[in-house]
Amino acid sequence: MRPHHRSTRLLGSLLLVAAGTFIVGATPVSENTEAATIPLGQVIPAPASVRADGTPYRLTGGTHIVVDGGPEVLPVGEYLAGILRPSTGYRLPVTERREAGIRLRLASGETGLGQEGYRLESGPSGVTLTARAPAGLFHAVQTLRQLLPAAVEKDSVQPGPWLIAGGTIKDTPRYGWRGAMLDVSRYFFGVDQVKRHIDQLALYKFNKLHLHLSDDQGWRIAIDSWPRLAPYGGSTQVGGGPGGYYTKADYQEIVRYASSRHLEVVPEIDMPGHTNAALASYAELNRDGVAPPLYTGTEVGFSSLCVDKDVTYDFVEDVVRELAALTPGRYLHIGGDEANSTSHEDYVTFMDRVQPVVEKYGKTVIGWHQLTGAAPARGALAQYWGLDSTGAEEKERVAAAARNGTGIILSPADRIYLDMKYDKDTPLGLDWAGYVDVRRSYDWDPGDYLAGAPGSAIRGVEAPLWTETLATSADVEYMAFPRLPGVAELGWSSASTHGWGGYKVRLAAQGARWDALGVGYFRAPQVPWPAR
Repeated sequence: MRPHHRSTRLLGSLLLVAAGTFIVGATPVSENTEAATIPLGQVIPAPASVRADGTPYRLTGGTHIVVDGGPEVLPVGEYLAGILRPSTGYRLPVTERREAGIRLRLASGETGLGQEGYRLESGPSGVTLTARAPAGLFHAVQTLRQLLPAAVEKDSVQPGPWLIAGGTIKDTPRYGWRGAMLDVSRYFFGVDQVKRHIDQLALYKFNKLHLHLSDDQGWRIAIDSWPRLAPYGGSTQVGGGPGGYYTKADYQEIVRYASSRHLEVVPEIDMPGHTNAALASYAELNRDGVAPPLYTGTEVGFSSLCVDKDVTYDFVEDVVRELAALTPGRYLHIGGDEANSTSHEDYVTFMDRVQPVVEKYGKTVIGWHQLTGAAPARGALAQYWGLDSTGAEEKERVAAAARNGTGIILSPADRIYLDMKYDKDTPLGLDWAGYVDVRRSYDWDPGDYLAGAPGSAIRGVEAPLWTETLATSADVEYMAFPRLPGVAELGWSSASTHGWGGYKVRLAAQGARWDALGVGYFRAPQVPWPAR
């Protein structure tokens, strides 16, 4: 596994729950700084509006981080200081006094920014980040990071100089759902590994972390009312390794940490299929009352809860109740894909009974797009994972549900399934949806992808990362990068900013940042990476 580098110190950063403004101490900048200054527009996701103007700001030993707008701003200031101090070697005091430097300003009356937007203003006398809400201020900090040299991400003192280009960025997201899914069921990933992944998502302004907590190979969350589920159902993984599971305290720590990075955790319990780990744990959940053995392979579609048994719905209600109580977010994902061992009639019956249970405990239903073959609950979201080549009838069923009020999350497998191989030589991943190179992953428009679905129904995009072949964090990072930032841009940036020619140049510039962070990535031949 690759070293964590700076992510280990980010784990100790204070929670981020507010938006604000920072100002950094001013120092004259020499005329020979152009080469050392990153252009304002060279960030991912592409900002909505960029106006380059004048002299850059230089971060120095006299820089302060000024928090302005109430107690919610302080954690964001401490987070920023935690990023900048190790590499610059500067003290960077966080203060409410009006010092020169980086100012983080929370302005609830600011118009045109929404809950996640921000404005960044930079000049020789300082940098000001303004947002209406905490999430916006946090996203502004991610932009500021990318405007500093990549060496700022290192965990030892670097020589600098630390210049931030002059001008103004005003930025708001296109979609409210910018998600990434991590499958912790096929292979288990511990709390610190998930936190590392969260930090990587935060850099690109993702706001949803979908955790796939159960599948045939493993049950990964403790459930008190069914105590054998996690210790036994989570005792293995693909290939027969030791598996693992999250205690309730573990899960709550992931939720807390994600919230500090302004990501909402969306837990998934897949059903009625993909349930062998549960069936192996409790014989009574099986139609014949006989528990199957634990499963360590990678086939799908062979397992199903017994739709006819009352105990099935007792089980579902207990799991939903306990998981909902642990999850402050609005959503609970019930899976519903590849239920090949459940008849269509039984599938409809099951979903008709289970969706109200999710609503009973205060959550909004999400299901994979097969949910539209039943009757999605009012306000439910369907996650589309089909291909460009998926049949017209299936696509129209999803589009019809969208026209009827079901929200759509787009996760087309032959575009943004991050476990698909880049090409025939990729040593990891699968290829059932074809090869997905970096350009294919980026070069499409969510707004017109699903014919017949109204634009208002598209909630956003989500990049699933299934782990049948991914046993380590290094494996996950190799398959996620460099495709993950492109998904972030599809979700955040307006369609007018999209263009492969410009994007590949901005993407290439991220390589040095990933090197500094200790993130291993695929050096896609389509991208003009700088020499190492």
